[in-house]
Amino acid sequence: QVQLVESGGGLVQAGGSLRLSCVASGRTFSLNAMAWFRQAPGKEREFVASITGSGGTTFYADSVKGRFTISRDNAKNTMYLQMNSLEFEDTAVYYCATGPSRVVLSRRLDGWNYWGQGTQVTVSS
Repeated sequence: QVQLVESGGGLVQAGGSLRLSCVASGRTFSLNAMAWFRQAPGKEREFVASITGSGGTTFYADSVKGRFTISRDNAKNTMYLQMNSLEFEDTAVYYCATGPSRVVLSRRLDGWNYWGQGTQVTVSS
């Protein structure tokens, strides 16, 4: 069983920055792919970024490429999302997820076995 807990959300002005964290429990953390998804009001949950178990390879949605950076510290069982140049359209609940290494390229929800409870990010225009 894996538990994920996100933190770091909040209210920020457009152009500002936030860093989200996701702490995971589970002894196989370093083997698992991890990802960030987000869900805006009235919209479906969408892929933001993912990272391999070693942290050596990352993938991004086009909408955040160049502004967001995903990373992980396996010694701390923690994944991060550094969000810079935030835009109003980034407003959403952000969720972290983990799954087997083969799903790192998947932008679909299925295949990601475990999810956190989400953290709210609100960007004011």
